Amino acid sequence: MKRLLVLLLLVSGCSVGKDAAQIGAGEFYLVAPGGQVKIRYAGAERKELKGLEGESLMEDGKTVRLSDYAGKPVVVNIWGAWCGPCRTEAPEMQKVFDAGTQVLGVDVKETSKDHPRDFMRDRSLTYPSIYDASSRSFINVFKGLPANTVPSTFIVDKEHKVAAVFLVPVLASDLQSVVDELAKE
Repeated sequence: MKRLLVLLLLVSGCSVGKDAAQIGAGEFYLVAPGGQVKIRYAGAERKELKGLEGESLMEDGKTVRLSDYAGKPVVVNIWGAWCGPCRTEAPEMQKVFDAGTQVLGVDVKETSKDHPRDFMRDRSLTYPSIYDASSRSFINVFKGLPANTVPSTFIVDKEHKVAAVFLVPVLASDLQSVVDELAKE
């Protein structure tokens, strides 16, 4: 009986309706309808990615905030130096950054800054990254994102509302068309 109740709760929690991504008053909560791994949100459906900030990976004593990039679309990439697909994806993020789009990395699940710093230096990555060893971002910002979904990429519009989510590794070309659309808004 207990198992049946747990199963029913899980199934009901995974159901999706028209507003599945709109849980919370104005805050973004990720739901992947039908198991989608590439999700787009129309302007009226978008919810704000609130409170993204943390210790800079590369600059000791500095805090990096999504709000530092007000009025700009931003590509937010969740990565880890330990993550195989992130090794391929990181240079793609650099291409997007070099092309003029703000990229903000969120380094997760690390036990010290040494390995991810080496990762960035070895690949000549210059976009800012938040060092999120405590996983506060997963808990407080990326609501609904499974902890094992690394890498993941969120593209936010000029108001920092989520316009697209990629729960798979991406190429610069996957992101550029979305960023170009947002720049015209």
